[in-house]
Amino acid sequence: KTTDNENKEITKSVFISQSHDIFTNLALEDWLYKNFDFTNHHIMLLWRNNPCVVIGRHQNPWLEADVVNLDKRGIELARRNSGGGTVYHDHGNLNITFFAPKYRYNRKQNLELISRTLEKEWNLHTEINKKEDLVLDNDFKISGTASKLGRPNSYHHCTLLVNVDKDQLSKSLKTDEQFSITTTATKSVPAPTINLNDLNRNIVMDDLLSSIGWAYLRTSAITQKEEGWRFLQKQRGLQRINPTDEWFPGLEKIRAEFDSWDWKFGKTPKFTIYKNYELSGLTHGVIRIGMVVEKGIVAEVLLYLPDGVKWAGLSGTVPVVSTVAGQKFTPALFAQIEEYIRLQPIKFVEEPLKRIEIAARL
Repeated sequence: KTTDNENKEITKSVFISQSHDIFTNLALEDWLYKNFDFTNHHIMLLWRNNPCVVIGRHQNPWLEADVVNLDKRGIELARRNSGGGTVYHDHGNLNITFFAPKYRYNRKQNLELISRTLEKEWNLHTEINKKEDLVLDNDFKISGTASKLGRPNSYHHCTLLVNVDKDQLSKSLKTDEQFSITTTATKSVPAPTINLNDLNRNIVMDDLLSSIGWAYLRTSAITQKEEGWRFLQKQRGLQRINPTDEWFPGLEKIRAEFDSWDWKFGKTPKFTIYKNYELSGLTHGVIRIGMVVEKGIVAEVLLYLPDGVKWAGLSGTVPVVSTVAGQKFTPALFAQIEEYIRLQPIKFVEEPLKRIEIAARL
């Protein structure tokens, strides 16, 4: 509950990050969430990034993106602190974060503010769907949304596709089809997207950023109605900020955590990744290899026996002794196993089967 005094005292600021580094901007977002008192001062953060793929906190990067080829194309992979699905960022994508106390969290109202601005400034009619994404014609998504609620603070952030490189977006979010994965990780739901600039050539980044920022400052945090000039004069305006330790003590440490292997890959929920191999020397044809990965580390390598193969009354899945176990997972590890299979296919299958036979006799 809020007091009457709190209701009268709330002011607003719009921060515009001068960094285009995804890890710095995620760190800035996290710093504000953890350190700022939003009780009487609400903030909108506007930020853009160099090309990158950003996955949700509970997602599997191998299931969401072309991890191996991202680095080759100079595209960063990042994991954010909020839930939700995977998004592609570049300079044509505007990120908007609404900060407020948890009791004032309302992401539908935030999206309505953006929708009103697009209608008012560019006569573009958008709607908020059941998933609280901003869509056009009930089909094309122009904004994805996610949030983090804590005590006492909260934030809701969303994207606006202004002039994103759609070709890079498609390539970056395309996964390797030679593998299959089972996991409890949150899976993104693909949706058709469209750039605002494709709908109206007058919608350009600087104008959109400014229009949304001023609309936020004009809108009362209490009534959610746009007020007049006198109300606007009481707000703190649009401020360009430099996200560094000098401005935000401890920010560099947070940035390093976001950019660490432990966060990007080690936070991945447990999963098993599979690949099939055809063995010319085996009458049963195809075998399947699976790697069980926990916290980004290969915990176990499994051999899935072909249908019809039974040994000592056993069939199904056989553990494989391999130097791959204990290593940080990368699809390249399958190449090590593949080499062994290529050189000694029968031995690869016979050795684990012999272990089963011995175990069955004990």
